[in-house]
Amino acid sequence: MKFAIIFVFVALLVAGFSIAQTAPAQRPQMAEDVFKNVQVLKGIPVDEFMSTMGVFSAALGMSCEDCHASNDSKWENYALDTSPKKRMARRMVQMVTAINKDNFGGHQMVTCWTCHRGTDHPKITPDLATLYNRPDEADDLIPPAPGAPSADQILDKYIQAIGGAQRQAGLTSFTAKGTSVGYGPEGTPRPVEIYAKAPNQRTIIIHTQNGDSTTAYDGRAGWIAAPLRPVPVLELSGGALEGVKLDADLSFPAHIKTALGKWRVGFPATINDREVQVLQGSGPGGSLATLYFDSESGLLVRVVRYSDSVVGRTPTQIDYSDYRDVDGVKMPFRFTVTWLDGKENFELTEVRANVPIDAAKFARPR
Repeated sequence: MKFAIIFVFVALLVAGFSIAQTAPAQRPQMAEDVFKNVQVLKGIPVDEFMSTMGVFSAALGMSCEDCHASNDSKWENYALDTSPKKRMARRMVQMVTAINKDNFGGHQMVTCWTCHRGTDHPKITPDLATLYNRPDEADDLIPPAPGAPSADQILDKYIQAIGGAQRQAGLTSFTAKGTSVGYGPEGTPRPVEIYAKAPNQRTIIIHTQNGDSTTAYDGRAGWIAAPLRPVPVLELSGGALEGVKLDADLSFPAHIKTALGKWRVGFPATINDREVQVLQGSGPGGSLATLYFDSESGLLVRVVRYSDSVVGRTPTQIDYSDYRDVDGVKMPFRFTVTWLDGKENFELTEVRANVPIDAAKFARPR
């Protein structure tokens, strides 16, 4: 896929940066509060609007400039309707919405990805090479597996594998340092700092050449702040907010059983030639997360969490490895975060447990 970072997408259908107006306190900023020329994506929070750009990029294999008039110094140019692709995209969103309304009771069964599958036009003729060599694609909703271990058994084994409940309960905070290698031009190691405090506060700061990129969750609210973005500090809502909360919860897994609800165990799968147990749960707002535990060691090796958008679910995958002992608790020193149009490979060099952390580290980034 062409290089495109999700927060640089200002709109495939509709956008262009305008002077942001302060949104009422009782609701997050809506897309039309921040962007110009919003026509078919009105009434959704800014972070969801931005995530739709990632869905478009993944579904069509395109980047921002394929549909937008680009100028590095003027986001306003993105609002121009100079591209017929933007006008067509509006019609496609309306068409898909109508299909789901007329045929599926309004449930989101058809999305951009359904037909495009990574190309700018739907395929018409079946491809034989794809037909006979197609990899298995897991469904978002996993079916329950008869006779599988219970969710409690899988989670108890995980807690035991990382040091036991008593050791976990004694972990109240940690800080970490390391490096991150991003996707595209940011493919060189950059310094990283992580701050985490039980039960569910967490901040990651990546020191890029253009400034700090920060993801913070204070136990209630979450933000992403990064340089060279149309929205310098993006407040998270809905499934995206539940996602960063889950990331923070998993930093202190003593209470993992309550991090999600409606647990269900799926059929075993394989990751990196090793069998894994598959466990799926739901967030309080209805978001999904699927967790994969090594069948032999019990360690968590992958999480795939989903956020909803008006044009389809947006997945984020986190892969964990290189578990090491930190004051009696096993913690992953390597993890990779992959989303629709980006990837970060983290490698930690130092983790310090139970250290005091200034509350300002979890506050809304500047």
